[in-house]
Amino acid sequence: MKTIKYSYIGLLTASFFSLPALAVTTEQDAFFDNLAAHCGKAFEGTVIGGTSADSAFSGKKLIMHVRECSDSELKVPFHVGDDHSRTWVITKTQHGLHLAHDHRHQDGTEDKVTMYGGVTATMGSTTEQSFPVDAYSINNFRDNGLDVSVTNVWHMYIKPEEFTYRLTRDNRDFRVDFDLTKPVALPPVPWGHK
Repeated sequence: MKTIKYSYIGLLTASFFSLPALAVTTEQDAFFDNLAAHCGKAFEGTVIGGTSADSAFSGKKLIMHVRECSDSELKVPFHVGDDHSRTWVITKTQHGLHLAHDHRHQDGTEDKVTMYGGVTATMGSTTEQSFPVDAYSINNFRDNGLDVSVTNVWHMYIKPEEFTYRLTRDNRDFRVDFDLTKPVALPPVPWGHK
């Protein structure tokens, strides 16, 4: 009997350590690959929805650049006019896809509100993924007086002709659509990156 117990524990241990480090669903993998297919290209966007909180985006050229791509991580700077402070970081993790917002100052140092985001809570689809705010981000927002952001959910949609970045929460629905059919000139290197 003891031998069976120890063998069973051994099997469980062996099974645990043989699990893959990254556990994204087939849908998340396909979504990741659909975005990675645009690596090295930049695209112009248009604000489709927003509120007065989004006035910083009005009248400015909005460019996303699928700039750095590996098998497990994509870095996509989001340029707003001459502001090169934002980079979306999409990473495959053991819990699904993780979205982080890397915010930098012009000298390359990190903003006090940076690397916020969330992990997919559902499998999503090959064209749509949602990232509810995570605990790290809630704490960061609260520490910096941004309690309004603690219910954020970020969404990304990708179709053959369009990529959408969207932020939703109570009383806010911000959305930018990027035209994937017309690559544009590459923007400058984002602040804090090489």
